Amino acid sequence: MPRTTTLECPGCPPLRALTFDSLGLIKVIEARGEHGGVPKVVERWGDPHSSNCVLAASIDDSQNDPLLAVARKNGLTDILNPLNGDLRVAISKAGDSGAQPEDDGIVGLHLFKRQREESSSRSRTLLTCTTKGKASMRSIEVTKVSAESSCSTVKSWNVCASGTIAFSKVDISEKFSLFGGKGVEVNVWDLDKCEKIWTAKPPPKNSLGIFTPTWFTSAAFLSIDDHRKFVAGTNDHQVRLYDTSAQRRPVMSFDFRETPIKAVAEEPDSFNIYIGNGSGDLASVDIRTGKLLGCFIGKCSGSIRSIARHPTLPIIASCGLDSYLRFWDIKTRQLLSAVFLKQHLNEVVFDSAFADKEVANAAADAPMLEIQNGNDTQEDATETLPVKRKEAPEEKDRSKKKKSKENEESKKLKSKKKRRAKGDIHDDAS
Repeated sequence: MPRTTTLECPGCPPLRALTFDSLGLIKVIEARGEHGGVPKVVERWGDPHSSNCVLAASIDDSQNDPLLAVARKNGLTDILNPLNGDLRVAISKAGDSGAQPEDDGIVGLHLFKRQREESSSRSRTLLTCTTKGKASMRSIEVTKVSAESSCSTVKSWNVCASGTIAFSKVDISEKFSLFGGKGVEVNVWDLDKCEKIWTAKPPPKNSLGIFTPTWFTSAAFLSIDDHRKFVAGTNDHQVRLYDTSAQRRPVMSFDFRETPIKAVAEEPDSFNIYIGNGSGDLASVDIRTGKLLGCFIGKCSGSIRSIARHPTLPIIASCGLDSYLRFWDIKTRQLLSAVFLKQHLNEVVFDSAFADKEVANAAADAPMLEIQNGNDTQEDATETLPVKRKEAPEEKDRSKKKKSKENEESKKLKSKKKRRAKGDIHDDAS
């Protein structure tokens, strides 16, 4: 029999996450409770079908009118309400001047927040990029009643002339975007001008004169304020750090395990990154030196496809082909909880606006309890008169039994004295 070990999962603080799988299902996982709750699936949206496979997702989890964008394999892009799953906008495959084949699916998706904060209208901007490099920015009028909304293409351009795009990433300021893929070097675009401002240069040949073909799988911006530094993972299990202000080739690179890098996530305001590969290894690395800080405890049995960092809590979530959604503590790198979701998972996002109502109610009731306890102590202090306590029935029975025993003992003593007195009288008579 093989050796098996069981991991004790302490649970998660109150959080809410959404997962997207290969059958097009969107599942909502929530953890409730102040002292560590077990995450559970509370809702499931969509009809399972292979053509509805979710390729990319983006969420705007603001308090006022949040939205969720989902790109599917059949070319449809749905904009939903992340609170209840209601469809707000449906963009058909004919949105890009003609039918879009399934082999040119959307792999890059971003729902802008900056335009929404600057304008008071209901129009939203959506960035999409297909595997063949067709990028476009749409202005969408979002309505609350109908799912049929006006959609007009604002800008469109070609990211690459050849190759296959594997990912796209937008920085925090939402002014620059990063693209890369198989046969496509990493390049940075200015979204306001739709111009390419930087392109990476492939590394030189190795000592044997062998050139490694370009194949990027994922990337992430490092700094919130600086878009010039970013990290990218390759199919040949290599992680590269780029600085667009320094040079076109990688500033630093290192190898991680023996399988392709599938997901990369950054730690805000830090130089640490989280990487996951095709064999299920998840680790934290200091990108300044390439030093491995440590691997997360708890082996994943399938390829990791997505890593998400919670905006406020020290937690990351990972999902992949083993159909498990896992929550990890970034400080101890221990597994907090795991949820089995049956299908192959492609993406996971956090809803940072979620607040546990039970915890909020408990926090609101705490001051009231303190006031009540204070009143009780005051009442106890004012009561100075002694109160006569009534005897319980059991105590009464015990007292009766004691009295009866004492009476019997006194009777026995009296009888003994009488007998002794009679014996003395008989002795005198004789």
